[in-house]
Amino acid sequence: MTTTPVAPSRVGEFVREGSVQVAAVVVTYNSGATIDALIESLRPEAVDTTMRVIVADNASTDDTLDRLARHADVVVISTGGNLGYAGGINAAAAEAGAYGALLVLNPDLRVERGAVQALLDALRRDPSSGAAVPRILDRHGRTAESLFSEPTALRAWCDAVLGPLWRNRPGALTEWIRDPQAYESPRCVDWATGAALLVSSAAARAVGEWDERFFLYSEETDYCRRIRDAGLHIRYQPAAIVHHSQGGSGASEQLDALLNVNRVRYMRKHAPRSAASYRMAVTVGALLRGRRASSQATVARYLRDERRWAELPQGTWLGSRGRTSAAVVIPAHDEERVISRTLGRLSEPIALGALETVVVCNGCSDRTADRAREIAGVRVVELSEPSKTGALNAGDAEASAWPRVYLDADIEFPSAAVPALVRALGADGVLAARPPFEYDSLGATALVRAYFRARARLPHLAQSLWGAGTYALNAAGHGRLGRFPEVIADDVHVDQLFRAEEKRIPLAPPVRVRTPRRAADLLRVLVRTRRGPAQQGLDSGCATARALLRSVRGPQSLWDASVFASVTLLARSRASGSRARAARWERDDSSR
Repeated sequence: MTTTPVAPSRVGEFVREGSVQVAAVVVTYNSGATIDALIESLRPEAVDTTMRVIVADNASTDDTLDRLARHADVVVISTGGNLGYAGGINAAAAEAGAYGALLVLNPDLRVERGAVQALLDALRRDPSSGAAVPRILDRHGRTAESLFSEPTALRAWCDAVLGPLWRNRPGALTEWIRDPQAYESPRCVDWATGAALLVSSAAARAVGEWDERFFLYSEETDYCRRIRDAGLHIRYQPAAIVHHSQGGSGASEQLDALLNVNRVRYMRKHAPRSAASYRMAVTVGALLRGRRASSQATVARYLRDERRWAELPQGTWLGSRGRTSAAVVIPAHDEERVISRTLGRLSEPIALGALETVVVCNGCSDRTADRAREIAGVRVVELSEPSKTGALNAGDAEASAWPRVYLDADIEFPSAAVPALVRALGADGVLAARPPFEYDSLGATALVRAYFRARARLPHLAQSLWGAGTYALNAAGHGRLGRFPEVIADDVHVDQLFRAEEKRIPLAPPVRVRTPRRAADLLRVLVRTRRGPAQQGLDSGCATARALLRSVRGPQSLWDASVFASVTLLARSRASGSRARAARWERDDSSR
């Protein structure tokens, strides 16, 4: 909030360069009907507040971009696809330059005169506030119920069962803040709708990027939670007024399902011990409402069947034709069954030339090379000897673009993760990165699911480059690596080259790691996994044991931890009793 802004060149004009008091970021997707009204409502605010307006367009197909082109003082960027609300905010914020506060706005808003200044004043009056939110009026001029309490299982059950039967119940029994008096005076809240949110520059630095794992919905709940976790407050300021038509995201049964699924995902991230109860409550609520609305019955079906969550809307990225954003190197040994699936997630940016992609088939006796060549734009290198590190070096020799992603042939890498990964590797001091990952244990035995539930609770295992089946380096990071040595675990070797501050795991859409389906397959994978670090003189057993003990919070986590410990000890015993082998291909076929 101490930035020294440059003066606007004339009244009502936005500042494209230099430091400003407010950087307003807007994410558009087919927003032609509303974007002019928003921009024009911001111009009076620029009379007494220096302001930059950055619009990130998520591949609109209407006249949004034509309308934006008429506003020469607005910075417009294309995200290269539909990255969702969080992804668009991150893309716009990356171009915001120096600012005192970041103003996040929906494209279907109109800002009343003085609203921006009122939000700025709210932040200035209370240094402990990290964000300020306005009063939102709906299309009928009524105050919208835009303030909420932190989600809990108790509140979810009360909202599901009591619902309209006891609308004005106490705050401890509902997530909604419905009391009209609560909207008449300034107050601190847990979170508010993300349609309009002013974030101080200090809070933006402390919290970092928005979490793109929430394509739509719950991204603001998560961001506000992280502001509070940083020791700051969210302040509601009713004197700041915006008008919201509330039509920006559209409506469909799938979007309704995504809204509720992302509520469950939020709980898994921030309150995993109560996530199962929360999911059950949300499902019961949908079933009860489904008696009056068929769309809610669809929501309930999605909530009950996690295998269908992949069908819900998610981010996509194509890039720009002929402008290469990164290179992807995929070593493959007899991967005929999975290579098409892996390349399929990236096929559109590959075809446009946005991703330089090299598949290195080494020692293949199947049709991996033929399958890879079926994807337009993929270059295939064939080696006679099976060696993963040999394939990685051959891929490096063939590829030219930076940064460079190294991707196992059975890992599903969402194209929408590319922009966040590229941004992370462009940050000062960052040399290596990878996207988050999630385990796909659907269809696995109970023991395998228990093992990976326990593993997911061990934070130190999620903070390294290894374990995700992919990692990326920029040119400077690769300069430190040089050639890949003949090791069993290339990702462990790469991870050890960089200090913690030189590595980054951006909040991008996660890659999917399919786990073994049977305990015997899991054990074989773990024996190999243990030989990799052992070959390089690494042993994290003590740290893992301490973290495993800290993860136990009840009967379920105790059972999971017991399974994890038993399987891990057995794998370590078998690994220590086997002869060290040269770097060669070993894998689990049950998940392919």
